[in-house]
Amino acid sequence: MKLNAKELRDVDEKEVANKLKLIKRRPIYFILENIYDTYNIGGLFRLADALAIKKMYICGESEIPPNSKIKKASIGTYKVVPWEYRKIAGEVIEELRNLEFKIQNSESKKENILNFKLNSEFSTLNSKLKIIAVEQVKNSISYQKADYSLPLALIFGNETYGILPETLKLVDSIVEIPMYGVNKSLNVIVSAAIVSYWAVNK
Repeated sequence: MKLNAKELRDVDEKEVANKLKLIKRRPIYFILENIYDTYNIGGLFRLADALAIKKMYICGESEIPPNSKIKKASIGTYKVVPWEYRKIAGEVIEELRNLEFKIQNSESKKENILNFKLNSEFSTLNSKLKIIAVEQVKNSISYQKADYSLPLALIFGNETYGILPETLKLVDSIVEIPMYGVNKSLNVIVSAAIVSYWAVNK
């Protein structure tokens, strides 16, 4: 199923619900924390759809669909990407870690892992969820040096002050994109695209 911008804007969520179940989604999650610009959120929906990620979590002081600007910027992809709002990003991290833990320790472990593989383009998965924050801090490393083993959660933060310190304490690693000019950072959509496509190709 491939829809152009007009078709996506007009598509009925109920009509495509069954078709969306057939999409082979990657075991990758986006966690958006306090992203203020609604156009950025819309753009991240487009990126999430392009990569066929498992789910996107919108957290904190962020707008959510059906905000008109998100609808416009996402060209309707908010209707085809699984998403959920949460007040605190830390709650999402804890939930995802517990979800993975339950998969590891369930009686039908082999069956769960097999189903996870069948719904993914990847044949090998780590048993532990890896959580990576995209942020510029003293202990961050180049995004090209990180381990992007699957399943994976990527966290993107506020356009001005970034990811909250308390959230950074919960992640496995922090990556940043080298900046060689005067400007300190890239737009959050550009940063997310660079890191997530690098992760997928790794």
